[in-house]
Amino acid sequence: MPFITTSDSSTGPVEIFYKDWGTGTPVVFSHGWPLNADAWDRQMMAVADAGFRAVAHDRRGHGRSTQTGDGNDMDHYADDLAALLDQLDLTDVVLVGHSTGGGEVAHYLARHGSARVRKAVLVGAVPPLMVQTPENPDGTPIAVFDGIREGVRTDRSQYYRELAVPFFGANREGANVSQGAIEQFWRLSMQAGLKPAYDCIAQFSEVDYTDDLRAIDVPVFVAHGDDDQIVPIKAAAARSAEILADATLKVYPGAPHGIVGAYEDEFTKDLVAFVQA
Repeated sequence: MPFITTSDSSTGPVEIFYKDWGTGTPVVFSHGWPLNADAWDRQMMAVADAGFRAVAHDRRGHGRSTQTGDGNDMDHYADDLAALLDQLDLTDVVLVGHSTGGGEVAHYLARHGSARVRKAVLVGAVPPLMVQTPENPDGTPIAVFDGIREGVRTDRSQYYRELAVPFFGANREGANVSQGAIEQFWRLSMQAGLKPAYDCIAQFSEVDYTDDLRAIDVPVFVAHGDDDQIVPIKAAAARSAEILADATLKVYPGAPHGIVGAYEDEFTKDLVAFVQA
């Protein structure tokens, strides 16, 4: 399997797994928590079939990458993404980030610049800030994230099974979410190490990406479902589109957090069109 190796003084060598399909302009995908690159398979196929190069990696601690005990923070995630682009020598890149991956994309662009990147996609993404604060009253109360921590620490297997339901909106009337999609969410989630998954909760919930968004100097397609029960749109995409210098916001009516069903079909078409434009 293909890996790149990153290294720093706090963690030592870390192997980052990646998938690389097709040729042409590279589209690089960053996945949500606590999944891995396999969550992007349908979008990767669509991008490759459209004549582009699709690359997706497993975040450190997740999937097939090294299960790190330390360094499970957004600085390291962004640096790992930079190492992937550098070591594969990717240029003219379209970065795509879902959920936590959206934070990774935003932080990468602010921390490493856009020399290798021509545009970006944030879909169901956590920026600018998920947690509720006096300055962010539309955010989610910290007690919710403490509950996630408790669920992951005590019985992550059962917690992931339960999380898959609101993730895909399977608790909504008329929802048509397959058992296979639920089980796939659980399968990918269980491949993340306990400590990396636990540490990552603070990164998607309590890190403020406002300054990162302000620093982005490439066009950004901001996509979000208006029935997202995990990353509510009002504190996320709606605010991101206001902060970004060059943003196009698309709201998918009735769509959940997980990219599934009719939402997936429509978003995938929009993604390919955005890459082609």
